[in-house]
Amino acid sequence: MIQDIMKQSFLGNRVMDYLICVSVILAGFVVVNICKYICLRYLKKWAEKTTTTLDDFVVGIIQSTVLPLIYFGVIYFGINILNLNPALKKGINIVGMAILTLFAARLATALITYIFKVYWTKRGKDVVLERSLKGILSVIRLIVWGMAIVFLLDNLGFKISAVIAGLGIGGVAVALAAQAVLGDLFSYFAILFDRPFEIGDFIIIGDYLGCVEHVGIKTTRIRSLGGEQLIFSNTDLTNSRVRNYKRMEKRRVVFKLGVTYQTPLEKLKVMPDVIEKIIKNVKDTIFDRAHFFSYGDFSLVFEIVYYIIGADYNKYMDTQQEINFAIKKEFENRGIEFAYPTQTLYLSKTD
Repeated sequence: MIQDIMKQSFLGNRVMDYLICVSVILAGFVVVNICKYICLRYLKKWAEKTTTTLDDFVVGIIQSTVLPLIYFGVIYFGINILNLNPALKKGINIVGMAILTLFAARLATALITYIFKVYWTKRGKDVVLERSLKGILSVIRLIVWGMAIVFLLDNLGFKISAVIAGLGIGGVAVALAAQAVLGDLFSYFAILFDRPFEIGDFIIIGDYLGCVEHVGIKTTRIRSLGGEQLIFSNTDLTNSRVRNYKRMEKRRVVFKLGVTYQTPLEKLKVMPDVIEKIIKNVKDTIFDRAHFFSYGDFSLVFEIVYYIIGADYNKYMDTQQEINFAIKKEFENRGIEFAYPTQTLYLSKTD
């Protein structure tokens, strides 16, 4: 009786064939679940012992992408045991191709997202950089999914070569029309990844200077010292020589002072040592040199050079002020007079 039932045929397959199909699928699920339990358990323990995030990413990919794809493979293999109608088999193949394309696109976007996340972490988890990377990631996802759809349609037999050619010609026309915009876009990528400056940096471009407020896809905005906002195209910035004062480790300071011509030679000779001692007693300064520089129109000119550790402009002004006060006090104690513009007139009498 059972043998007769097994030999019964439905839709071109015996009952025995259907049972074999179901048995293969169930057995495949059991094997996959056993491997999943053993392998994932080992991988998770291994990932917990490491400091990198790559192993966590691999475990996540296996759970979200690889395992569902294996389950689908088991079902696909089990169904293909049956003798299927050509139209039904073609439909199953189409579904299989679509699922494979879906998982490939998901894998690609997940990998790119992970790379961006690692890059963002290495950059100190900057909020502005995160926003920029999210914008770029959206564009990349759009490209990946567009390529996946084109690949799927091509494998399904659609003639898309003419469409792609048309899009290529249209893309060239758009690129020529939007050459300036595309140039600024590529310059934005250069600024984003090369990082010549960041939000909050004080920079100088030609005759313009100020703090960077915003770096956009088309323009970069800078707040000048006068309060107004300066807007530069990204191409202008990448083609210019930018001086970034925020990254200056130490500032070189050169200043001159003049004393009167009536100052005795003995006092002139000790002035470099006096100035050196004053500068060395000021915090965060590195003395370089102090010399009797030249004979001026109305003064004997000394040139002094030193360094201030740090890039803060207010710190530089406070340090220079402290040095000026100390020099003024020391010169007064030693009876050395500063020079100021004077003229001496010589009159002669004639009979």
